[in-house]
Amino acid sequence: MPRPRTARARRIAAVCLAAVLPACLPSCSGGGSPDPTAGAAGLGDRLFPRAGNGGYDVTHYGLDLSYDPGSGRLAGTAVVSATATQDLTRLNLDLAGMTVARVSVDGRTARTSRAGTELTVRPASPLHRGARFAVTVAYGGVPRLLTDPDGSHEGWFRTDDGALALGEPVGSMAWFPGNDHPSDKAAFDLTVSVPAGLTAVSGGELASTRTAGGRTSFHWRSTAPVATYLVTAGIGHYTVTRSRTPGGVPLLKAVDPRAADAATTAALGRLPEILDWETARFGPYPFGSSGAIVDHLPRGSVGYALETQNRPVFPGDGDGPAVDVTSLVHELAHQWFGDSVTPRSWQDMWLNEGFATYAEWLWQQHDTGVPLSRSAAGAFADPATWSFPPAAPPTAADVSAPPVYARGALVLYELHQALGGTVFDRLLRGWSAARSHGNASTADFTAYCARFTGRDLTPLFATWLYGSARPARL
Repeated sequence: MPRPRTARARRIAAVCLAAVLPACLPSCSGGGSPDPTAGAAGLGDRLFPRAGNGGYDVTHYGLDLSYDPGSGRLAGTAVVSATATQDLTRLNLDLAGMTVARVSVDGRTARTSRAGTELTVRPASPLHRGARFAVTVAYGGVPRLLTDPDGSHEGWFRTDDGALALGEPVGSMAWFPGNDHPSDKAAFDLTVSVPAGLTAVSGGELASTRTAGGRTSFHWRSTAPVATYLVTAGIGHYTVTRSRTPGGVPLLKAVDPRAADAATTAALGRLPEILDWETARFGPYPFGSSGAIVDHLPRGSVGYALETQNRPVFPGDGDGPAVDVTSLVHELAHQWFGDSVTPRSWQDMWLNEGFATYAEWLWQQHDTGVPLSRSAAGAFADPATWSFPPAAPPTAADVSAPPVYARGALVLYELHQALGGTVFDRLLRGWSAARSHGNASTADFTAYCARFTGRDLTPLFATWLYGSARPARL
């Protein structure tokens, strides 16, 4: 996700997610010892400690949803298939708002309770470690927007002809129950029923469409594992086009005609070229298809694009062209760095944003001849770059702050300078391959660099990745 195109997204009244999430996890209530068979209601992420849940690993989400644009109501069933990583008498799912009608585990009715965004599920019989199980949740309501600690919005954006779902960092829980943390990736099947004449688009591949009774169902399937924050649903009037890059990657672009200004159309016309160039730099494209989703939203409502898996989302909200070449390069680079290689925790976001920002610098040198040194010097000179080390955002409000992007890119610039172009390019391709479709931490990356190069890079990382002060010179 690039930094907001305007300061508007930072000026929204900041309502910390603590106002949405429960103040105390269910497992910490009461006076006795924690129940060893209760799945933790939070994974202890340093920046978002209540995000995600413990005790199980999700392998697949099956979402069958129906949306009414007139009322804004969403209704559906979620089947969360998982493997128990401990004995469980209860487990939690993340779900903000919505009304839960019924819940079952392996077909047997389960008792439930709600506390903030925690849906606690008590199976009829205990689940043993290693057991595979499926939680089915029938639910409905009008999905809401969440306000992040930095003041930006995420979740379910209602549009004049449908809706758009954006989930970074924890917005997916606004429209489906799940284990909402990037460390638990899973395959997805998403079926969305909408009034005939509208289109529902998402990531993955379109498995089927069916029209009956004045409604059309669109079934999207992601066989590659995806983090919950990278799942999207776009509903509305789209012009859908299919093509391929010269290198053979299938493309699907879904564009709201109202957002198809000349600059956006020109930028999207370069998508095949950009994707093939990134493939040459970063290694084989990691998914079955790519493309873009461009929607039309109320002016000033979003302010950012998002690297949703397979095809990133660009909300055309009146703050300039919906898509420009730089943002397209950035979001497509995330398909390798962020989507395929996903951060293990939110403090590792520089592995997403630093890499995507450096991809911008590489592209600018390739496309317009701007030297890497000039891009790096601009970031180096900006005082905002040095607010904190990129590997250690101090608070949840800083997860998308300038050091994560610009100083994260400077880490890669210094590594590039130290190793030389040939070795650095091999390192980038090797890193994306070594962690393909998995998770990685900052420590994983620095250890990989040491193994790959056989060099002691500790001083470089100590200064540029972890150091608190700006070096004397670039």
